Amino acid sequence: MRRLLSALPFVAASFAYAAALPPVADALQATRDVWGEAAMAQSNGASYEFFAPLLPPPRYVNADFRHYPIVLSAPRAKVKARLIANGSGVNLRGGARSWNDPGAPVTFRVGPDEFMFGGLPERTFEPTLAEGWLPIVEIRYRHTSPVQSEGAVPLNQVRPVREGEIYRLEAFASTDPTQAEYGVVYVQFSLAQGRSGSVAVNVGDGAPVTFARGEVTNAAGERLARFDSRWRWERGRAVARLAAGEAVTLAIFTQPLPAGATGTFDYDAQRTQAVATWRAHLASGMAVVTPEPRVNDAWRHLLVQNFGLISGDRIHYSAGNQYDRLYEAEGSDAALALLAWGFPDEMRRLIGPLLDFTRQGLENHQAGFKVMNVVRTYWQTRDAAFVRALQPRWAKEVTRLVDGRTGPHGLYPAERYAGDISTPAQAVNVSAHAWRALRDLSAVLGEIGETAEAARLAGVAAEFRPQVLAAIAQSARRETSPPFVPVALLSDEPAHTPIVRSRIGSYWNIIIGYTIGSGIFPVGSPEENWIPRYQEQHGGLFMGMVRSGGDEFNFWPGEHRVNPLYGTRYALDTLRRDEPERALVSFYGMLAQGFTRNTFVSGEGAALTPYDAGGRVFYCPPNSAANAHFLSLLRHLLVQDWDLSDDGRPETLRLLFATPRRWLEDGQAIRVDRAPTAFGEVSVALMSRLAQGEVIAEVALPGRSRPERTLLRARVPDGWRVREATIGAQTLPVDARGTVDLTRYEGRVTVRFAVERA
Repeated sequence: MRRLLSALPFVAASFAYAAALPPVADALQATRDVWGEAAMAQSNGASYEFFAPLLPPPRYVNADFRHYPIVLSAPRAKVKARLIANGSGVNLRGGARSWNDPGAPVTFRVGPDEFMFGGLPERTFEPTLAEGWLPIVEIRYRHTSPVQSEGAVPLNQVRPVREGEIYRLEAFASTDPTQAEYGVVYVQFSLAQGRSGSVAVNVGDGAPVTFARGEVTNAAGERLARFDSRWRWERGRAVARLAAGEAVTLAIFTQPLPAGATGTFDYDAQRTQAVATWRAHLASGMAVVTPEPRVNDAWRHLLVQNFGLISGDRIHYSAGNQYDRLYEAEGSDAALALLAWGFPDEMRRLIGPLLDFTRQGLENHQAGFKVMNVVRTYWQTRDAAFVRALQPRWAKEVTRLVDGRTGPHGLYPAERYAGDISTPAQAVNVSAHAWRALRDLSAVLGEIGETAEAARLAGVAAEFRPQVLAAIAQSARRETSPPFVPVALLSDEPAHTPIVRSRIGSYWNIIIGYTIGSGIFPVGSPEENWIPRYQEQHGGLFMGMVRSGGDEFNFWPGEHRVNPLYGTRYALDTLRRDEPERALVSFYGMLAQGFTRNTFVSGEGAALTPYDAGGRVFYCPPNSAANAHFLSLLRHLLVQDWDLSDDGRPETLRLLFATPRRWLEDGQAIRVDRAPTAFGEVSVALMSRLAQGEVIAEVALPGRSRPERTLLRARVPDGWRVREATIGAQTLPVDARGTVDLTRYEGRVTVRFAVERA
């Protein structure tokens, strides 16, 4: 049985390893990621089990419903509902203006005293998902029916032994297109424990409603909800009695169903259809099986979430709040994660609105993302016709980037420091990302035969890069170690140390990853380490997640926070530089403390100071870019296609380069099927037989084009090492990290790694 909320493991000292860890207050004041570094020092490195007990999870939001919302939606539906995570209702009012209110609120109560479902945290169970990942949510609540003796009470009355009731709620969104249009949510109540109980449902926020033939309608005759035949209307609410083994159901119309509209509202049939829809939706993409069920559940559900956060052909940042809209950088990250997981048709739908998007004061910043979306789509699909079809939309961004360098030192004129910071700045992110976009687009155009334009853009990029590097060199603050690279080039921006002591330092930390991801510094140069090492050594990371803070304001219980989604480029760069242990800190830190337990819901930011023993505050969940952060990181732990030669063309394929070592404990297996890469699809499976002295790899190499280098790694557990590797009778050189070179092979190969105790 799932733990109750009040039983969350919050006392880290109960774990043997935690005795040496500094408490949270000290860890937050440290300039290094002391918990993350402690995780790396564990046998086999960071793990979910290390991070999970250190803090209670994100749970609370700045809304009247307090507990986080779970968005319920069909794929790409424009109408979305929200289920409150403690089971108190569907589409409840947020109160604060940062929340949008979909549909009429529907509130759930249990027992003859009609107590609010989820009203007491100590009686509420963590929500769970069907099969661990399907968007069919179950929440349980313990509420014993009160008994009051009246009338002729025996003088020798014996107190009866009673089994308390546990109510079970299950809810999901219809995926039937005719019902998804109205955001229809199905809810079922039953008893998980107990012999009898009752449920009461309030529909609406006090406006007059009518109940007839099982339907609740508003004054306009529109239907708000439909109940099965076991419900009765009593004193302005629907009430149903429950017995063991029985269930009652209702359908909620987030957008009121017009009078006269027809449809079949069968709970079981709709549930079956929803399961089939989501299974089919994920079936065409990359499939991953790891030895950790939580990881397997997470990637599936995060894909489901992001398909649910798409509104038509727009990938929104969130739903049901002020972030229910498109953003260029964050939306691009979410769309590219779907591309990386094998959904190119989805990227083709989403790229149009991203190319057309604009926000005043960030035009050059946005242009780099737009061009790079085209570049990344081409390399994965090799669809030249698609690139040419989009040319009228991306060409104007290229013109902006080529002709817009009218600022000092050959850079762009000052734009906003960041989306939330209007201070003008010649931002390093803008110039670095623009250089990368022009250089990489020139490589794409050369590939598709546009040689003249390719040569022109290559020349512009070659001339621009030294100017950017010169401005960085002139702007870097060398009184720190490593040198500090400001966002505002050629300005008086000081070195932020510790980084999050001020609001501007926090925003530096949030957005400087765009410069890391640009690759503006030459591969192998000392400068390429400046920014990530500065974040690691000056308070920029906590459990591998990007920190923010500097101000204690609004509803946050303290000044210390994380914004995990902005750490994507830092984490991926650790993998490019082949630092898997640091990447795994980011991976497990996010899984354990960036998401809610079981339901994998994240926000833009989350407090690090707990609100209470049950949870921490986080902001405007869910979040498509936060989901994409985890999806992109997991994909790159398994499959990496890099441009390591620094010419704009991917040439290196690395397989299983950063998997957790415990994934290859004896008898365990890792499997990746249909992973899309710049060279075509690749599949790889690794089976550990340590007791027999071997690890066996089955690899289906990409057939579209051959990488210049293809590398495979077996990261065996601590205490083991790879002694040799063979393909048939051929012995392959193997390095100290268990890596072999498969460049000369094609098709399917079987690699046997001979392993022994170290």
